Amino acid sequence: MKRVVVVGSANADLVVEVPRRPGGGETLIGSELRTLPGGKGANQAAAAARAGADTSFVGCVGKDGNGALLRGQLLAAGVDVTSLEEVDAATGTAIILLTPDGENSIVVSPGANSAFDRAAAERLAPVWRSAAVVVLSLEIPHETAFHVAASAAASGSRVLLNAAPAIAVRREVLQCCDPLVVNEHEAREVLGAAENDPDASDYARLARRLLLAGARSVVVTLGADGAIVAEGPAAAPELVSVPAYRVEAVDTTGAGDAFVGAAAAELARGCSLLDAVRFATAVSAVSVQRVGAQSSYASRAEVEAFISEHASV
Repeated sequence: MKRVVVVGSANADLVVEVPRRPGGGETLIGSELRTLPGGKGANQAAAAARAGADTSFVGCVGKDGNGALLRGQLLAAGVDVTSLEEVDAATGTAIILLTPDGENSIVVSPGANSAFDRAAAERLAPVWRSAAVVVLSLEIPHETAFHVAASAAASGSRVLLNAAPAIAVRREVLQCCDPLVVNEHEAREVLGAAENDPDASDYARLARRLLLAGARSVVVTLGADGAIVAEGPAAAPELVSVPAYRVEAVDTTGAGDAFVGAAAAELARGCSLLDAVRFATAVSAVSVQRVGAQSSYASRAEVEAFISEHASV
């Protein structure tokens, strides 16, 4: 029961560097197109495996070149892909615009990921029901993800739900999450909070509200400002702020997925949530200094060296 199983999406990332984000109706000239392995689920699986976890990936790709690329890259990262199914649809695609500040804008075409319905999940249930930690995100059909969350939790697995792309999440789903991992925007969306909500920029209060809404534990990621970990009784939770490492970002694509995968790996090893987040913060910091999603993920040895180096500064 030390295994991590990621149930999620696999996409080919089509990356173009641009001087800035285009305005409405505007055409920009960008860099040469690069095709890189991505998708929230595949990224998280690669990050978990590189962090040292025995990791399996469950999902769908097409019978095309992009599907072969993704399968090969996951294998290279050390991920078990025997539960990665091929379907008669194009492999999912993400179109990514990368600006000089390292930030990105992403549009996803789900493709084969849409074929991962409840029936497909049930065919592969023996894989994810036997995991220590099941990782889920929302680039696959939402009801499939929610079904897996409920069934995995009932089977004794720890469920980490990364509620991205952001939607409102029902209480019965939140009650399976240990932890729920969201960024500041996703925290509001999960709660159904409006932009003018009085707690919209009070992330500690949002974390507590997510506990009150049903989540067993919560991690709110804040990019360069680190993360907030909330756990314990919802009425009086323990809230801890974990600072980010100060590094120069080159490309933030997949940094959140690196965080999720690394945190899952640490939880599967038996670490506390707080220690898992501390390690995941370092993994994410290393990743933003490199280009790409999976291509930016460091080995455990590299991350530990990074932590040691910054501890002495």
